[in-house]
Amino acid sequence: MKDATIDYVLRTTWLAVTKMYNEEASKFDSTMATGFALLSIDPENGTPSTSLGPKMGMEATSLSRTLKNMEERGLIERKPNPEDGRGVLIFLTEFGREKRNYSKEKVLTFNETIKANVAAEELESFHKVAEIINNMISNKKIYNKKEHTLK
Repeated sequence: MKDATIDYVLRTTWLAVTKMYNEEASKFDSTMATGFALLSIDPENGTPSTSLGPKMGMEATSLSRTLKNMEERGLIERKPNPEDGRGVLIFLTEFGREKRNYSKEKVLTFNETIKANVAAEELESFHKVAEIINNMISNKKIYNKKEHTLK
């Protein structure tokens, strides 16, 4: 693993986390995407559907499919946004709140288990490196279109 590239480590680690969460969620006939959506919806005031995709880092098509499935399962309900007649707010149902609490418990268990097994300094370094990577990507400091155009 010492010779692995940074992107390889990120990708394989994220795939392992995704698999772990999906295995756990499948015990309750759910998915990681559904759990993540439940955690991203404001349990008190609902969340505008337009802000949910960027908040979750999901494409509109995938999000629409996830929300449709969640609505069919009785986890959420859509209501018109009183502040924007064109918009829709996504609210959790009582069943959705129960499943949200379950998802939150699983995420907290994961975080606490990692914290119990990794030194605080190492976790701080991990967060700093992740922040640097995200900032470099956001600010197009890795690939600049001018530098990589085909001739």
